[in-house]
Amino acid sequence: MGSLGPGGIGEFLREQRRNAQLSLRQLAEAAGVSNPYLSQIERGLRKPSAEILQQLAKALRISAETLYVRAGMLEERAGAEIDVAAAILADPSLTEQQRQALLQIYASFRAQNDGGGVTDAAP
Repeated sequence: MGSLGPGGIGEFLREQRRNAQLSLRQLAEAAGVSNPYLSQIERGLRKPSAEILQQLAKALRISAETLYVRAGMLEERAGAEIDVAAAILADPSLTEQQRQALLQIYASFRAQNDGGGVTDAAP
């Protein structure tokens, strides 16, 4: 589900746009879509294609996979991995270089933990 309705892709896009401090017009221009079309997506009146979601993800500097999951086009994988990567990519206070460094560090920690030996130290 998660496409047209409360909590769907439109609401998520609006939240990401606001977090990025972009106006509707600015995001529409950056993504190469019309203002009315983007407005309809945000209000849940239109369901964007995978191509449009990819353009919006690029303009918002977030993962297209996150948008595909929110739109119901893709099954969610390991939830924590998607959430952490999306949060890093969506943080407007970080530079692109800082985002990439954090993503690399996160990936190396996950690989190290998946490689065996590291467990939770909970009593």
